Amino acid sequence: QVQLAEVGGGLVQAGGSLRLSCAASTRTFSSYTMGWFRQAPGKEREFVAVINWSGGATNYADSVKGRFTITRDNAKNTVYLQMNSLKPEDTAVYYCAARTYYSDYANINGYNYWGQGTQVTVSS
Repeated sequence: QVQLAEVGGGLVQAGGSLRLSCAASTRTFSSYTMGWFRQAPGKEREFVAVINWSGGATNYADSVKGRFTITRDNAKNTVYLQMNSLKPEDTAVYYCAARTYYSDYANINGYNYWGQGTQVTVSS
């Protein structure tokens, strides 16, 4: 069983930045592909970013490409999401998730473990 805990959400003005962190409680963290998803009120949970086990491969949703950066530190069992140039439409609860393989990374059903989520609110 892997437990994931996100921190770093909050309220920020449009154009500002936040960095989310997700700590994993497993000794095998480096074997997992890690993803970030978000869910806005009344909307389905959607893919944001993914990083493979080594950090050598990443992918992003078109809506955040060029503004968000996903990284990981396997020594600290932590994955990060740096969010710059935030927009009001980025407002959502952000979740980190873990899966055992990289392919089909945007498919929410492929993730085995989820964090509890952290709220990000961007004011205009």
